[in-house]
Amino acid sequence: MAKVKSAYFCQNCGAQSAKWVGKCSSCSEWNTYVEEIIQAESKSSLPGINKKAGPAAKPKALRDINFEESPRADMRDGELNRVLGGGLVPGSLTLIGGEPGIGKSTLLLQVALNLPNMVTLYISGEESAEQIRMRAERINTIPENLLVMCETDTGNIFNALQDINPDMLIIDSIQTLHSPHAESGPGSISQIRQCTAELMKYAKEGGVPVILVGHITKDGSIAGPKVLEHMVDTVLQFEGDRNHLYRLLRSVKNRFGSTNELGIYEMLGNGLRQVDNPSEVLLSEHEVPVSGIALASTVEGMRPMLIEIQALVSTAVYGTPQRTATGFDTKRLNMLLAVLEKRAGFSLSIRDVFLNITGGLRIEDPAIDLAVVSAVYSSSKDLAIPEGTAFTGEVGLSGEVRAVTRVEQRIREAEKMGLQRIYLSRYNKGLKQSDYKIELVHVAKVEEVFAKLF
Repeated sequence: MAKVKSAYFCQNCGAQSAKWVGKCSSCSEWNTYVEEIIQAESKSSLPGINKKAGPAAKPKALRDINFEESPRADMRDGELNRVLGGGLVPGSLTLIGGEPGIGKSTLLLQVALNLPNMVTLYISGEESAEQIRMRAERINTIPENLLVMCETDTGNIFNALQDINPDMLIIDSIQTLHSPHAESGPGSISQIRQCTAELMKYAKEGGVPVILVGHITKDGSIAGPKVLEHMVDTVLQFEGDRNHLYRLLRSVKNRFGSTNELGIYEMLGNGLRQVDNPSEVLLSEHEVPVSGIALASTVEGMRPMLIEIQALVSTAVYGTPQRTATGFDTKRLNMLLAVLEKRAGFSLSIRDVFLNITGGLRIEDPAIDLAVVSAVYSSSKDLAIPEGTAFTGEVGLSGEVRAVTRVEQRIREAEKMGLQRIYLSRYNKGLKQSDYKIELVHVAKVEEVFAKLF
């Protein structure tokens, strides 16, 4: 019997120490070490498909390795396929994280129900089989190839996998699994690392895609050691407010695709509905023109869309002006307000400024700067921006409107939504008015924008 001993692990990066220390030497975080009971791993601690050790691997020249691109598995979900980079790669390990109740289990169960031609094993460590059946009945017709197993012991799970040999494996969630090769409790750092290593070995040896559900901490990061995110191939973040209908699926890490893609869902009573045209749902309808509202044409990954930016400028009641932004970087907002004061002669030293991007989105695209300053100016002067107007352009410190990338897609999106004009930088070259039905208004300074708008 292996000797049982205890060690200290950093909850942030997974570093191990023989004694407790206040500051981690690896990640420099304070008070992150916790004590766990560990046991020396045996040689067969990582179960996989082949129980017997194979021949030792030998180095090969990279150019001599035969490469045949494996076809990606179509998930029958356009938003998920887009975020994954075109589909699920065989043998990949995918981690989906999100707040409790945001819809992670619903999303994966809905994906499994939409794949009748694939044998899918759904491992649940949090719900009973009856609860999963009730949810599945509400979402879609239940196929014959969807198998459910309520188990947390990885030994029993791998025994079932050898008998079933599924085409896809879903684990809900990784924090509930328990490996007999680690002595600590479920959810601990050593258990998460051990269980993930076993699942990674199974996925790589058998070419079976594995999807893991991960809990997140209060600060929004995935619970467990940071090494968990390094081990997996893809990390997806499922975001949204439970008080709103829309959910956002972002790619934080993707070894097989772009990390700039965004998937949008709408939470309904019968599951998650894909939002194919986000511009329609993110724009509000107003019976009369309202000041402080501007439309920005932005690009998330490969997807162009229109978003609504709302600004409110009021007199500071408590003497110190407030700067509050929802879905936008507050530091960048302060910079844009300084540009307005310096270059446009617009005084905001005694005014509160509140900025909001509707729909619960968080946008980091600098091309919405022009819409932000226009919305702030509109609210301050209480003058509504003419209907059918969109903006796309980055604002520099000297007040110039800088050119943005992929401006053709931004213009086409505004044109598709029926807008009449779009303000953009004069330095975007190669644009011809004859190629578009929408009016192209070229500007070089923010002063020109305000002069033409109001």
